[in-house]
Amino acid sequence: MNLYMVHVGFYDHSIGEGIYESHINYFTAGEDPKDAKAKIFSLKEFQDKKMHIDGIKEISSVDGYEVQLVESSQATKGKVFSYDESSKL
Repeated sequence: MNLYMVHVGFYDHSIGEGIYESHINYFTAGEDPKDAKAKIFSLKEFQDKKMHIDGIKEISSVDGYEVQLVESSQATKGKVFSYDESSKL
């Protein structure tokens, strides 16, 4: 299992009359890029906003550290640092 960052684009008609393309990144685990693509395509948000995929990147290492995914029965979320919290770091 590999970690993938899927970079998606979409046009939000509530912002600037929909002329500007917005982007977000989804992170997903998959056997290969095709599997990651299928998982992102199945997301309700992706479908509702008529998103498209601009690119897929396999993330295998970060700053000299190898990324290894280990299956877990517990869904734990990492800490999200707000603007104020991150500015104080």
